[in-house]
Amino acid sequence: MLQQSEGVVQELKQRKTKRETLKRKLEEVFDDPEELKLKVKQLATAIRKAKHPVVYTGAGISTAASIPDYRGPSGVWTLLQKGRSVSVSDLSEAEPTLTHMCIMKLHENKLVQHVVSQNCDGLHLRSGLPRSALSELHGNMYIEVCTGCSPAREGIRLFDVTERTALHRHGTGRRCPKCGGELRDTIVHFGERGTLEQPLNWKGAAEAAEKADLILCLGSSLKVLKKYACLWCMNRAPSKRPELYIVNLQWTPKDDLAVLKIHGKCDDVLKLLMEELNIEIPAYDKSKDPIFSLSTPLRPDEEDSHSRKLITPPEGLEVCSQEVVHDSGGASVSGGWFGRGYSKGRKKKR
Repeated sequence: MLQQSEGVVQELKQRKTKRETLKRKLEEVFDDPEELKLKVKQLATAIRKAKHPVVYTGAGISTAASIPDYRGPSGVWTLLQKGRSVSVSDLSEAEPTLTHMCIMKLHENKLVQHVVSQNCDGLHLRSGLPRSALSELHGNMYIEVCTGCSPAREGIRLFDVTERTALHRHGTGRRCPKCGGELRDTIVHFGERGTLEQPLNWKGAAEAAEKADLILCLGSSLKVLKKYACLWCMNRAPSKRPELYIVNLQWTPKDDLAVLKIHGKCDDVLKLLMEELNIEIPAYDKSKDPIFSLSTPLRPDEEDSHSRKLITPPEGLEVCSQEVVHDSGGASVSGGWFGRGYSKGRKKKR
């Protein structure tokens, strides 16, 4: 009977192989301590030699700040696909991680030229990384803009501005003090195309990728970034593309193209890297957090326009403000910048 149903048997075998392959791709792998040190030493040598190293970051660099990733074992989508609820983190209490501070210091030492991030948590900005060296491709949860003004007018807040926003619905409910138009968030949800010049800074990202001779990917599954062809110099012959180094615990679709894949937590790898480069890691100092000097205060009539917790400055720190104008606990996640990811997870479960 099985001989008569050879096609069915092959189909079942293929499905089993596919399930096993998918399971392996989701597994977290850790290099042993000695192998990790050897790999980091190789990475340090490459960074020293590189003329224009660029860093791409994903959600994995912020998990140490208690911000969940998407595809890890405790990621938003992973839990939702298992039918489990996702706890909400108080993002106002998140602070730049060791990895964020290392990246900032590497840039300061001219060992990183530009940072391209998928993260919306604003922690690169808060680490002290200059905005000119940063592309936040999917937006920043603390920034709202007026696109009615020309050039666009921007306000950085001390709270998450995405409380009322969602996919294709970006109005924050506050008004531009200049033209009266509704302010909008800067988040790029799944299924959307980002068009804002800042904080996305696609121009900076594309220019950095074009000049790059080394790309270091930290904490990203690369399942989204891989789709942005301009970041990978795919118009060049393979031998002319930047050397690729990946730090991630799980499989990524770029693994086969990497010069080196390091299986380790980002904080652990960056700590070893800084030791190899003989660079001291600065501790995050809230009194020096740029968000306080960059922030735009709410007007008196806007004080009740949100219910999100504020990032509170250290006692005694005077919060200065400036306006920026650019040329050209168990509860389920709802809204905010998890938005579309939540819906996607629920649809898959059904």
